[in-house]
Amino acid sequence: MKTEKLLMVPALIIWMQVSQVNGQQIQQIPPSLLLQEGENFTTYCNSSSTFNSFQRYKQRPGGSLVLLIILLSGGEVQKQERLAVQFGETRKHSSLHITAAQTADVGTYFCAGAQ
Repeated sequence: MKTEKLLMVPALIIWMQVSQVNGQQIQQIPPSLLLQEGENFTTYCNSSSTFNSFQRYKQRPGGSLVLLIILLSGGEVQKQERLAVQFGETRKHSSLHITAAQTADVGTYFCAGAQ
């Protein structure tokens, strides 16, 4: 009998508080994912505000927050192994794509923006 491993990769909404603004909401879509090992997944962060940079973070269960990547230019794409992150041309959204999900990818993913 073959058993399949499932990964739960939740995503959260994060509020940014930068000294130049009183806090901006960034919505991450989808709010959570349930997928099988080996599947690809993409999460999106959207904001009504324009940002000068977008940051992506990951926190493993019981672990510390880890910076994955910083995007500084609209339209910028950065790739690291199975990870690809894009900062939208309008500087209001970002996407995070991971190919061939592994158990090491389990965690909570955050996005943040700075003006």
